[in-house]
Amino acid sequence: MKILYVTSEAVPFCKTGGLADVAGSLPPSLAKQGAEVAVILPLYQMVKEKFGDQLTFECFDYVDLGWRHIYCGLFSLERDGVTWYFLDNERYYSRGELYGHSDDGERFGFFSRAVVKMLDHLKFWPDVVNCNDWQSALVPVYLKDDGVRDERYRSIKTVLTIHNIEYQGRYNPYVLGDLFGLDAGWVKDGTLLMDGDLNLLKGAILCADAVNTVSPTYASELKMPYFAHRMESIMQQCSEKLSGVLNGIDMRLYDPRTDSRIAENYSAEDMTGKAVNKITLQKRVGLREEPDTPILALVSRLVSHKGLDLICEVLHDMMDLPIQLVILGKGDQKYEDFFRWAAQQYPGRMSVQLDYNEDLSMAIYAGADLYLMPSKSEPCGLSQMIAMRYGTVPIVRETGGLKDTVQPHESWRGVGTGFTFANYSSGDMLYVIREAVYLYKDYPDVFERLRERAMKCDFSWARSAREYLRIYATITGMEWPPSHENSSRATEQPEAVEEAEAPVTAPAEEAAAAISVKEPAVEETASPFEETSAEVSAEEPVEEAPAAEAPVKETPVAEAPVEESPAAETSAEETPVTEAPSETEKEAKAAKKTAKKTTKTATKTTKKTTKKGTSKKGTAGK
Repeated sequence: MKILYVTSEAVPFCKTGGLADVAGSLPPSLAKQGAEVAVILPLYQMVKEKFGDQLTFECFDYVDLGWRHIYCGLFSLERDGVTWYFLDNERYYSRGELYGHSDDGERFGFFSRAVVKMLDHLKFWPDVVNCNDWQSALVPVYLKDDGVRDERYRSIKTVLTIHNIEYQGRYNPYVLGDLFGLDAGWVKDGTLLMDGDLNLLKGAILCADAVNTVSPTYASELKMPYFAHRMESIMQQCSEKLSGVLNGIDMRLYDPRTDSRIAENYSAEDMTGKAVNKITLQKRVGLREEPDTPILALVSRLVSHKGLDLICEVLHDMMDLPIQLVILGKGDQKYEDFFRWAAQQYPGRMSVQLDYNEDLSMAIYAGADLYLMPSKSEPCGLSQMIAMRYGTVPIVRETGGLKDTVQPHESWRGVGTGFTFANYSSGDMLYVIREAVYLYKDYPDVFERLRERAMKCDFSWARSAREYLRIYATITGMEWPPSHENSSRATEQPEAVEEAEAPVTAPAEEAAAAISVKEPAVEETASPFEETSAEVSAEEPVEEAPAAEAPVKETPVAEAPVEESPAAETSAEETPVTEAPSETEKEAKAAKKTAKKTTKTATKTTKKTTKKGTSKKGTAGK
C-alpha cells in the first residue's frame, strides 16, 4: 500500500503544536508496518536553515492557481524509512512564522494545489492521500475536480484527519475562483459553503472517502453543538465514514531513561533522578528549593479552550494549598497579562514563562509532580501522555483524548493513572487538585504507586498505525497486511484456515484465528494493547501448533501415520467397508432392543390395569 501523508508541519523539521508530533511519528510507524510512505510539506525558512544541507533537489514545475502561474520546487530527504518531500516557493514560505499571515489562504491554497500537481514527480503514485486540518483540506477537493478530466486521479482515495475542528479555513465565497481557482459550482451546490462563508474544512469532510479524528471520544463529541463549532450537522451527515483513532507519542524520544534533554535520567523502577530534576527545575525558573512541596505544572498555548478561565477563577484558592505553580506558554494577551501579574503576587511559589521553549518544557515534564489540563475541549492532547511518561501525574477534565488516556485514581481499588473531573467547573477542578496534593503530602507510598502506573502506560504509535492502516484498507478494498505475507503458511496448513472460518478480507485475523485453534496458549498471552500484533503471531512456525494431530490419534479408523493421512484429508469414503461395527453402532442396537422390551412391558401393565378396573366397576354395579 502506497500512502502520501500531507501536513503543514512535522517534527523534527518544524513545529507549532501537536499536529507536528503526529506527522513526525505516524508515517515512520506506518512504514514499520510494511506500507510505502511519503510525507509532503512546505519548505519553510526554518527547514532550510536546519536541514538545507541534507535536502536533495528533485525537480521543479509550475502550478496554476486561479490566474497565477507559480514556480514550485520539489526537494526530498530519506529518513526513518520514509521519503520526506518539501514544496519550495520563497514568496510563500520564506518567513519566520508558519502561520498567522494575512495571505494564509493563498499560501495553503497553493500548497494543496501543488501537492496534486507534483504527484507525477513523486517516486510512487499513491493509493491513499491522508490530509490534515484545513491547511491541506483542498487536496480532496482538487482531486475530485481534476478527476472529472483525468481518470488517474479517480484511483486515489482520500482520508481527512481532523486535529481541531475549531480551525476551519473560512473565507469570503467570492474569492473562490480568484484565490483558489475553483468553479463557482462548488459554492452553489453547498459543498464549500457554510453559514455564508467559504469553508475549506467542510469541503474536505464531504469529499474525503474517510474522516477520522485523533481520539474516539472526540469523534463522538463532534456530533454535538458544544464541541463542533457549528459543524455538528456535517459530522452527523458523514457519521458512517467518521472514526476516532487515538494519537500516540514517540516512546523512544520521550523516555526518561535515555533522554539527554533532562538533568538526570531515571525510570519507574528507580526514581532517584526525578528528585534531581525537580531541584534543577526549581533553580531554573526561580522557585524555592523545597523537595517536599509538589510542583503543579501547565505547558500550553494560552487560549480559552485550554480551560484557563477556570485557573483564573480559583488561582488564589490554588495558591492557598502547599504547592508551587509553573506555567509555560504564550497566547492571548489577556491570559499573558493575568499570569504575569499573578506571578508577582507569589514570588518563589509561582513562575510564569511567557514563551515556548522545548528544552524548558522537557525540564518541566521531568521535574514537576502534577500536570494540569482543565481543557474545555481537547481533541486528543499529547502533553498528558508525555507527562505520564515522565512520572508527572496528570489532573485533567474528562473530554476528548484526555478521557481516553487518563484513568481516574481510585485509592480503594489501587487503580488509576491520574485525577479527573467531568464538569467544566472551577470548583470541581479545585477539588481534584486538593485531592492530588493531599495524596502527595499524606500518602506518599500511594502516590508513588500511582506515579509508577502512569509511567508504565503504553502510548506507542504501533497500535494507532494499525488502526490507520485498517481505515486505508477499507476505503481502497486492499488486503492489509498483504496476503502474500501469510501465503506460505496457508499453503502448508490449509485445514487451519477452514477450521478458523475467518473472512478472507482480514488475513491477519485469519492467521491469528488459525493459530488460536491449534495452540490455545497463544490466545491466552496475546493482548490488543500490546506491541505484538496479530501479524506477528501469524509468522510463528507451523510446527508449534501440534493440536491439529490430536483428532488423528483419537480416531480408531485412522491407523496410518499423520504424514500419510492428515485429519483434514480423511473422509468417510476412505473408511474400509469390511470393518467391524463401531462402538456407537453397537450402543444404538442395544438401545433399540431395550426400547422394544420397555414398550412390551408397558403394554402388558396397561392391559392388566384395565382389566382390574373393569372388574371393580362391575362389582360395584351389582
